[in-house]
Amino acid sequence: MSKEPVDSKATPETCNLFASLCALAGKRILFGHQDALLYGVGWKDENNRSDVKSVCGKHPAVVGFDFGSSTRRGLEAGARLNSLRHHAQHAHGLGALVTFSWHAYNPVTGGDFYDLKPAVPSILPGASHHVRYREELNVIADFMHSLKDSEGNLIPVVFRPFHEHNGDWFWWCEPFCTINEFIELWRFTLECLRDELGVHNLLYCYSPDVFNSAAEYLERYPGDEYVDILGHDNYRQIESPSQRQRFIESLRTLVRLADERGKIAALTETGLEGIADSEWWTESLWNPIISDAVASRLSWFLVWRNANTKHHYAPWPGHASTGSFLRMAGDKRCGLCDEQLDLYSGSEDFA
Repeated sequence: MSKEPVDSKATPETCNLFASLCALAGKRILFGHQDALLYGVGWKDENNRSDVKSVCGKHPAVVGFDFGSSTRRGLEAGARLNSLRHHAQHAHGLGALVTFSWHAYNPVTGGDFYDLKPAVPSILPGASHHVRYREELNVIADFMHSLKDSEGNLIPVVFRPFHEHNGDWFWWCEPFCTINEFIELWRFTLECLRDELGVHNLLYCYSPDVFNSAAEYLERYPGDEYVDILGHDNYRQIESPSQRQRFIESLRTLVRLADERGKIAALTETGLEGIADSEWWTESLWNPIISDAVASRLSWFLVWRNANTKHHYAPWPGHASTGSFLRMAGDKRCGLCDEQLDLYSGSEDFA
């Protein structure tokens, strides 16, 4: 099966990124960290800083960002978008992969993403709050059109909306909309951004939470023509040997489904809050993945953010898990930002 983005008008840089992520499979797994350049434990908005770089001398190869409530027009949202643009441009300039998730606020109630009043049926085409939803997509489109590198080229972004939809904690999750409503929302969102608003620097990522079978993973899948990357969020199956076995089995399923469809496979969110286990990086995460012939074909994995000394998912200098992290980072198969990382030229050489 040919491997190419679902956007036939994708920019050359976006096509190169897609090809590079495909080529990574079985060679290197990129390490990612959410909000890595925005803040860390004890600091915020410092130039060219990340907790990961402070520990190992290199930035993460994947830097995650989130739109959150900034898709709602207003002065505060505008300031946040400016900050996101600045840091995303910096991440791209380092050679990193830029990803954006979207903890969208409930478009019906105005509440946050944990406001579980059903909203999906109301924002579909022709429904009561569809215009409001389109306004938020306009903000995303404007942002993506403005996201350019130092040479004026549009920066490619992996866009991961409606993540963990098979859970029960966000308004777009399974209990609050039907299968058909979720699929219609996904398809409309992509078609609006790509076909109506002319956004051509996105790769689209579908990322359920924990699943028990291929059929369950695909239950709300919008179709191969609407997805570039098969992602998976998993925080719950990495705390004991029996859970880790199920975790690896899920990654095998993920990689096989991606291979069958000509897509990219990624562990789009994972981690252990607080990282109380000093050997967690090697013993619970890296070694189980890299030692499995199928699971090791992931293109990247991303851990969540470092907010403070209690809520964090990556080490900082002096953290008890630093030794384990450094052993993982020192493995040549673990991708960090360095001179060997070239995701955008189209060379596809990751041997």
